Amino acid sequence: MSEAAASGVRDPGLQPERTRLAWRRTTLSSTVAAVLAGKTALHGGPSAAGIAVCTVCGVLWLGFLAVAHRRIQSLSTTDPAGPPLLAARHATAATLCAIALAVCGAALLL
Repeated sequence: MSEAAASGVRDPGLQPERTRLAWRRTTLSSTVAAVLAGKTALHGGPSAAGIAVCTVCGVLWLGFLAVAHRRIQSLSTTDPAGPPLLAARHATAATLCAIALAVCGAALLL
């Protein structure tokens, strides 16, 4: 048993870095989805429905971006106990934004 394990001190290792990278990848994926949804909605000229869908996708993307940025910042902490847990409301917001963005993208394809 290691000294850290014996003393009860948490050794986060590279877990915060992997989590930070996962948030960045997910943010990049949602950016691509929002841009493609906007391009699809405005293909063939702008319409009221297309502009509305672009606006909704943009708002959802901004919501997800805000949650991801907050989480990435909290993972950068130098606290020896490790980063704080993700709040349930932030996790719910990120999940709902990602699902809603996927639904908007799927609706545009149909």
